[in-house]
Amino acid sequence: MSRWEIRLAILFSAAIVGVYPPCAVGAETKPGLASALLETLPVKGRAPKTGYTRDQFGLAWADTDRNGCDTRNDILKRDMTSIIYKVKTRDCVVVSGTLVDRYSGETINFVRGNVSSMEVQIDHVVALSNAWQTGAFQLTLAQRTALANDPLNLFAVKGKLNLQKSDGDAATWLPPMKSFRCAYVAQQIAVKAKYSLWVVPPEKAAMVAILAKCPTQTVPVG
Repeated sequence: MSRWEIRLAILFSAAIVGVYPPCAVGAETKPGLASALLETLPVKGRAPKTGYTRDQFGLAWADTDRNGCDTRNDILKRDMTSIIYKVKTRDCVVVSGTLVDRYSGETINFVRGNVSSMEVQIDHVVALSNAWQTGAFQLTLAQRTALANDPLNLFAVKGKLNLQKSDGDAATWLPPMKSFRCAYVAQQIAVKAKYSLWVVPPEKAAMVAILAKCPTQTVPVG
């Protein structure tokens, strides 16, 4: 069989299970079943945390899409309703808004302030520490900065739950709202596939158990 025929066979097989072969780091994820994409992720032990700092993922909430607004405010705008902006910021800085927290189902009235802002935080769906220990240490600074600011890896959520999650993976933390767990795990799988990260054995086992309850769950595209 020629190399071209082998390549066609791989693409055909991937289409059947609903995913595509692994792509370059940072490339957009493709539509498909979360369970199928999970099976393409390498399974390895957790790498040492040696060398990890937040600075390894670039400037916090950098304006990576160059729209003149930092990533935190971009996500607040995306995830909240009834938004009021700070004057003279060109509809960038969110002063207040309403968040329906996808992790708990609670409705939170956000008001910007030194203390009140902590009520709504931006969660890295795949925590940066977890990402570092599952392959991100091998990425370039530019790739890690993209990962830290990628909307695919970010949710505005209830602050207390973000703190509770810390750097947990699917084996150690899941959203308390059970109806969102399938989508949450699918989101983590999409991020790990996009940035060529791996899963550790307990993490994969937890993901498999969650997705068994929702076999038609697809991965988000982004």
